[in-house]
Amino acid sequence: MVEHHLDMVVVGGSIPLVPTNNNRISSEIIMPVITLPDGSQRQFANPVTIAEVAASIGPGLLKAALAGIVDGKLVDTSFLIANDAVVSIVTDKDKEGLEVIRHSAAHLLAQAVKSLFPSAQVTIGPVIENGFYYDFAYERSFTPEDLVRIEEKMYEIAKSDLAISHEVISRDQAIDFFTSLGEAYKAKIIADIPATETLTIYKQGDFVDLCRGPHVPSTGKLKAFKLTKLAGAYWRGDPNNEMLQRIYGTAWGDKKSLDAYLHQLEEAEKRDHRKIGKHLDLFHMQEEAPGMVFWHANGWAIYTQIKQYISKMLVDNDYEEIQTPQLVDLDLWRKSGHWDMFGEEMFTVKTDDERQYALKPMNCPCHVQVFKQGLRSYRDLPIRLAEFGCCHRNELSGAMHGLMRVRQMVQDDAHVFCMEEQIQAESFKIIQLVINVYRDFGFNDILVKLATRPDKRIGSDAQWDHAEEALAKSLQEAGLQFNISAGEGAFYGPKVEFHLRDSLGRTWQCGTLQLDYSQPDRLGAYYIAEDSSKKVPVMLHRAIIGTLERFIGMLIEHYAGKFPVWLAPIQAVVMNITERQEEYAKEITSFLKKQGIRAKSDLRNEKIGFKIREHTLQYVPYLLVVGDREVETRTVSVRTQQGVDLGSLSFDKCLDLLNEAIAKKGRIDFEEKRN
Repeated sequence: MVEHHLDMVVVGGSIPLVPTNNNRISSEIIMPVITLPDGSQRQFANPVTIAEVAASIGPGLLKAALAGIVDGKLVDTSFLIANDAVVSIVTDKDKEGLEVIRHSAAHLLAQAVKSLFPSAQVTIGPVIENGFYYDFAYERSFTPEDLVRIEEKMYEIAKSDLAISHEVISRDQAIDFFTSLGEAYKAKIIADIPATETLTIYKQGDFVDLCRGPHVPSTGKLKAFKLTKLAGAYWRGDPNNEMLQRIYGTAWGDKKSLDAYLHQLEEAEKRDHRKIGKHLDLFHMQEEAPGMVFWHANGWAIYTQIKQYISKMLVDNDYEEIQTPQLVDLDLWRKSGHWDMFGEEMFTVKTDDERQYALKPMNCPCHVQVFKQGLRSYRDLPIRLAEFGCCHRNELSGAMHGLMRVRQMVQDDAHVFCMEEQIQAESFKIIQLVINVYRDFGFNDILVKLATRPDKRIGSDAQWDHAEEALAKSLQEAGLQFNISAGEGAFYGPKVEFHLRDSLGRTWQCGTLQLDYSQPDRLGAYYIAEDSSKKVPVMLHRAIIGTLERFIGMLIEHYAGKFPVWLAPIQAVVMNITERQEEYAKEITSFLKKQGIRAKSDLRNEKIGFKIREHTLQYVPYLLVVGDREVETRTVSVRTQQGVDLGSLSFDKCLDLLNEAIAKKGRIDFEEKRN
């Protein structure tokens, strides 16, 4: 991962420089042996830079080199290797190469802004997924026209192919220097760094940047980038601080990749769930209830269909569906540890008897309370409790985003209470359930991560060994490939994360399987073991779709509003050609509704072509047309949303067609691709 959170910028001025330790070579003759990724080795007569290693392999690699990896550490091409090392050359084809490109593009943006708007102050500018941003303090708001000028200046600087070099500066020197330039934000950031720490500065032309790096060798390596949008951002993310201006951008290794990403952004804009939600009359949100959803009939049809489907899966997998209170005494959240961790995100209320309550931000402590009711025996385990729990979290107003980030949410939450020896079997069942649900919703590209023990944790090494091994074996048994996210587990146990790739290639973290040794113990849960002793159960937190609101937002964008039949708010519309078929159209609609089909009639005195077009634009899967011939033959003319004419079918044949499409759920594409 590229280090980037100390980014600072200045044009002009001079800084007393300290030579980098990297350049201090003793008089002793050093002949480093470099081991390359293919296992081959090269010995050099003297200490050697990454660029020189690349040159020894070939001029093409030298030209493509952006950075290097030395014994696992990402470094500049100027990095000097004085000892034996394992080395790989980083190019724009590598993930690390894109990180370096985006990091350097962020600095290029800062240089362009300082060149065009000298009084602007630069604060921070990290790399983010698919791009970068920089926050600026400036006396007026930047405009879209400014963005065009800034981007043009960036390309001008890039074309100049300025060499990028780095040196070391002490913290106190950096504070004095930036303070003398009136760069208050930078000085504040540096002041928070320990006084003993030395900092690295990067230079390109007359531009100086305080940063940990690494960076590309020269600005000419930056060939494909685009500034995408303007936004506001509070200094240091605190709404009590001043508002800064954030400029977002994206950067890639070549123009083809940039164009592909920009096309993806255009498609994402078209698929924005807020726009489609309004077009299809699914939901709305308003200022009187910020971060909370007003579901309309069409959206509620999708919501209830998902909920009913998940409920059936719970029954099929031996879960007990429960319901727990939304408002719970604050004392429970203190005992569970949630108040200490999430207190600022919780809504609280005090009653006339001076008791304090909180709207639950999650369901886990309440499920432990259900487990504790009555004496539990080892013979009762595992116990699987599930809930569509309504939770509330006080998200910052600037962080909320349609259905994707809300304050009131319903989670498809479950907790499995089991014995240590049941972890692997229960985990395997959960993983199978999760994957089957995703397939039904049309998500076939699933990325899985296993997050392992962090440095700060509870429990013995033996417990962690068993837990991690159980989760890994469960994933292997399910036939899933997974990546290890070392050290990213919770302090109380390892976890499995499920990331879904949508039709635009974006990934969304969705489901989790979290192993918890801590919370049942904190809240006094136990069962009677076979030897009659009291033992604390292991708790498996399990979420499949996460929150219904966010998942529906994902589905809207994944399908661009063109839902598979089983999720479509209206599955079929019956349309008459003239008034003579009105009663017959009503009869068909009534027949379909009684069979569980979400159908409606369109009996308006409009031309049939107009009706067909209107419902096609509303993405209704099946359009059923009736004229005099259909009345006479007791049939219905069937047309798909894609415009395919399926001819005239009897009532029963039409029903079979609809039921067959509904039964496939979202697996239609998956099955067709597989076959």
